[in-house]
Amino acid sequence: MSDPVTDARAYLTEMLVRTGAEDRAAFRDLYRLTSAKLFGVCLRICGERQAAEDVLHEVYLTVWKRAGAYEPGRASPITWLATIARNRAIDWRRAQGIRRHAPIGDAPDIADAAPLASETMESDEAAHHLSQCLDGLDDNQRVAIRTAFFEGVTYAELAERQAVPLGTMKSWVRRGLARLKECLER
Repeated sequence: MSDPVTDARAYLTEMLVRTGAEDRAAFRDLYRLTSAKLFGVCLRICGERQAAEDVLHEVYLTVWKRAGAYEPGRASPITWLATIARNRAIDWRRAQGIRRHAPIGDAPDIADAAPLASETMESDEAAHHLSQCLDGLDDNQRVAIRTAFFEGVTYAELAERQAVPLGTMKSWVRRGLARLKECLER
């Protein structure tokens, strides 16, 4: 019996690898399957719909150019794509000089009747495992990682919020991510 989450991840991996070989049909499928989630990442960080759309366009240009470098054994396809989206959105914010202090709940409402891509792509078991691994981190590491990834906050902003030196914040995040990776690989 096949697992729908595993099958979906395998299909996304195949589409990403084929995109790396410049397969336009695979790129279309990849876009169709992931654009809603990646748009959400961009919107959450940019805070403006038009900016998020522009950044999303840049994200897929980057994906088209760099998909050949994707290594399936190193990261899930959605993680790889979301990282590109997050980095592009943060780059946009830095270029605009925008410092965002609003909580994630204040993001604009862009309700869609379709289920979230994250709900269909990730199993409850994987989410529970991630949650357990996050709970196993030191408080400073857990807060810094969640804030950085869910609010799109930079190291400098995290350090300022926590009133710690930038180097300390970078160490917390780096060590936390290393522990998180180790836990998730078990």
